[in-house]
Amino acid sequence: MHSVEISSSLAKKQMETVGAVRNHLSKFRVECRDAADKNAWGSMDQQPCWVIMLEVLDNLPHDLIYSENQVSPWMEVWVEKQQNGGVLSESYKPLEDPLIKRCVEIMDLEKDHNSQGRAISAARHIWSKVFPKPRRCWLPTGCLKLFEVLHGALPKMSLIASDFSYLPDVRIPGERAPLVSAKKDGISSDHSSYLDAKGDADIFFPTDFQLLECMDHFCSGWLKAGEYKSSKQGRKRRTITLETSSFMEEFGLPSKTRTIDGYNPLLDDYKNTKFYLSVPTHNIR
Repeated sequence: MHSVEISSSLAKKQMETVGAVRNHLSKFRVECRDAADKNAWGSMDQQPCWVIMLEVLDNLPHDLIYSENQVSPWMEVWVEKQQNGGVLSESYKPLEDPLIKRCVEIMDLEKDHNSQGRAISAARHIWSKVFPKPRRCWLPTGCLKLFEVLHGALPKMSLIASDFSYLPDVRIPGERAPLVSAKKDGISSDHSSYLDAKGDADIFFPTDFQLLECMDHFCSGWLKAGEYKSSKQGRKRRTITLETSSFMEEFGLPSKTRTIDGYNPLLDDYKNTKFYLSVPTHNIR
């Protein structure tokens, strides 16, 4: 088993934990590096393998895009430090980052603008002028980059990923917005702006599992950006998303964790988490 860990302190801790059992140490290796670094993987490995990511996706980098109303084009959101006092503020620039543009294409965010007739389009423009509604959207660009690298390095991998499907009490605006929380004197408090997180806060992003599946198929080479094929013909991955309780009933031992009063943490807890399973098909070459 190989563990890829970007933190040197956590990599050391993993070796110490596994090393506590002597016969495990010879079968375990920690590589302290960024899993999303393409060059660090070396040449492509065609051997089948398993990739397990538990609560990895919620900590990956995300990008924020903004539109001033319902019909205006999406803009990249940049964070800049003001000269007077070093206050952080947002600025907006046209989409130029290749990773952001690929993510926007996969999500097909421009479909409403491009597929409507003249009458509907004109009505939307009038409505946006009378009742403008700014839009904010958080993009899982870190996940997309990681998937691109993994599919390039390990094309025959089988993947298991588990993470939060939603987060409660999110105060930050925007689709797929994160929960930004800090703890002081044992008391947790949630921030209403990500700009308040200056190194002393935890940031968790919910995972859009339908989008995760689209990115998986896109990175495998089967699904083109902006397209969704209902047919399974030529599909390179077999995928399924399960509630955590369903996954544990199928692959766990829930009979071993049931308490006297009937409560079962494997089935009754973790209601806001899901499992994503993805395995290669015979279409892999």
